[in-house]
Amino acid sequence: MHGTLVTDGTRTEATTAVVADLVSSQASFWLDLDGVDEEAVSLLTDTFRFHPLAVEDAEHFGQRPKIDEFDDFTYFVVHGALSDDSGTSEMHIFFMPHCVVTVHHGECPALADVYGRIERRHSVGDASPQVTLLYMIVDSLVDSFFPVLSHFDDRIDELEDEILRQPTEAQLGVLFDMKRALITMRKVVTPQRDMFAALASGVVQLPGMTEEGERYFRDLYDHLIRIADVVDSYRDLLSGVMDTHVSTVSNRLNVVMKQLTIIATIFLSLSYLTGFFGQNFSFLVGHITGRMPFFVFGLSIEVVTALILLYFFRKRGWLGGPTS
Repeated sequence: MHGTLVTDGTRTEATTAVVADLVSSQASFWLDLDGVDEEAVSLLTDTFRFHPLAVEDAEHFGQRPKIDEFDDFTYFVVHGALSDDSGTSEMHIFFMPHCVVTVHHGECPALADVYGRIERRHSVGDASPQVTLLYMIVDSLVDSFFPVLSHFDDRIDELEDEILRQPTEAQLGVLFDMKRALITMRKVVTPQRDMFAALASGVVQLPGMTEEGERYFRDLYDHLIRIADVVDSYRDLLSGVMDTHVSTVSNRLNVVMKQLTIIATIFLSLSYLTGFFGQNFSFLVGHITGRMPFFVFGLSIEVVTALILLYFFRKRGWLGGPTS
């Protein structure tokens, strides 16, 4: 079992024997587990006597945010954001009147802020220490979305500028990755917003919760509303950037096609002239002879024809000149 035990603001390495003594004495503590192995499952099932369904959920991550009320504890699944934009961090919380047990996989950056607030003796009004701890954990997880979304905002602006300068296939890959990340974020933010709406409104009752404590959880609910709105707006922005990419590529393709069409049109007329004077009719062979006809019919007509076409294209604005 890999875990940290926090009692009276002091962190120590958790052991099964120490946790069992704290549970039997009804002492106030916080047990933070990094993953659930067989020893941890035995501790959660036999010592804490958590419901097997809740313990099974804690073993298998990938759960949607939710609140489940049991006889003697409340079970939470809460998500935060990872600082590297690679997804969300999932945390399972067992809330009891005298203790809180959290389960996560790997390093959870949001917990560093929680440890700091515990050392500063942060409180949530007149709520119980367990309600205060629950608020600090969830608040840190929720606040972790804001820096990630701020980075999304900056990256979207950068992509817009890059696309207007030179659209590439790599930019499309980045856009799809960002859109996929926002969809993943939206999947956890929406149910998380709804579950804390139920908690803030008193639909879900927690032991030790006070009216002042509910105000703090309503603030969490407001933050989640803001996050959900920002995620939706960024999804719309990304769709607009993708449309800009497609439009820019299409416009550049149209410019290339116009240039090729102009070149093809000029050479089409030249091909016609050379083909006409290259026919083996007796009149052409017998009368168009000498150096002067070569310069007139072989060169001058072709050059004049090309110049007339270029003047026409410029007059119509196809070469960047004035339009008629």
